Amino acid sequence: MESQNAQRRLGNIYGHLTTEETSQCPASNSNKCPAMNPGKCPASNSDKCPAINSGKCPVMFTSQAKMWPRLTQGEPIRVCVTGAAGNIAYSLIFMIASGHMFGPKQRVALHLLDIPPMEKVLKGVEMEILDCAFPLVSGVICTSEPKVAFMNVDVAILVGAFPRQKGMERKDLLKKNAEIFKAQGKAMNDYASRNVKVLVVGNPANTNCLIAMNCAPDLPKSNFSALTRLDHNRAKAQIAQNLKVPLDTVHNVVIWGNHSATQYPDISYGYVGNHPHIRTPIRSAVNNDQWLQNEFIATVQQRGAEIIKARNSSSAASAAWAVVNHMRDWLLGTPEGEIVSMAVCSDGSYDIPAGLIFSFPVTCRNGEWTMVKGLKVTEFSRKKLDLTTQELQEEKQDAFSFLGI
Repeated sequence: MESQNAQRRLGNIYGHLTTEETSQCPASNSNKCPAMNPGKCPASNSDKCPAINSGKCPVMFTSQAKMWPRLTQGEPIRVCVTGAAGNIAYSLIFMIASGHMFGPKQRVALHLLDIPPMEKVLKGVEMEILDCAFPLVSGVICTSEPKVAFMNVDVAILVGAFPRQKGMERKDLLKKNAEIFKAQGKAMNDYASRNVKVLVVGNPANTNCLIAMNCAPDLPKSNFSALTRLDHNRAKAQIAQNLKVPLDTVHNVVIWGNHSATQYPDISYGYVGNHPHIRTPIRSAVNNDQWLQNEFIATVQQRGAEIIKARNSSSAASAAWAVVNHMRDWLLGTPEGEIVSMAVCSDGSYDIPAGLIFSFPVTCRNGEWTMVKGLKVTEFSRKKLDLTTQELQEEKQDAFSFLGI
């Protein structure tokens, strides 16, 4: 029975172990680690695994306690993806179906929503999913009806949003999206699981999330989030590139605020592993405040615009991968000591007005996020936080005026 439990846990967290966890694992060091050699999994022969026998196996003794309980029930996770005929969704859906989000043993039922003019394209996506013969996909529903799409879903990933068009003012964009996310918030309130986890990707993501959350009063506010993990990943990549180190040695960067050009990528609490010390602060490792306070921040803030210039289309694969990272950490738990960035409902911490959807440093366990509190905010950082807060408050005021809230 214990070996079966180990196999089940492994199935859900494979690919989610950190370098630090595997480096400290006797099975990894003896080339018998299931994360390193999944074809030679010792979980089914636990009496032969040095990590299990020594009580140090991260599959058996650590990660299970961090997982969202819904993942251990043996039933398919119902996942709704909106804007399912679009570019981001085209990358994302196949990542979900292949096990990258919930693990290689967790079955999923896909609920794909898009507007009626996209039904033909959506049918093509469905055919491709079926042609892949994913063993984890237990069913696919394609629809343009929110009621059908959100019925009993456990996870809702709101990718679809009205795109900003040439000559469109920000208020016009907010007005268009206010109606979309009002309707989707109400549909989730009426039909989704009472513990549905919601991630808003469609821009302006923070304010769209705020609208959906306020239009779903029966659902926990803590179950709503907006995507800033793409910015978080971009920040880590810039640091790794600057230092010429592996990306997985860069830890605890933070994205504060809005997913916009006012966001604040902050390295104040971050460190680099083994460069040259076990935990070298990023500021010390880079040793160039001019770059960190100017070019680094601007590069992360403007990265999306630069990608559009380069490929005449917005980020798709990197955005989809960030969605996978966000949901996987939220539901499977973050590694010990690791901080990630999520835009969530403010409780007033760090002098951010309560109720705003604001990107904060968080950790995750048991399917719940916890804000990291008590971090020192410098004068430089305070100015950056105030700027992005002001933008979010203005967006909130405009959006709520359209909705009569």
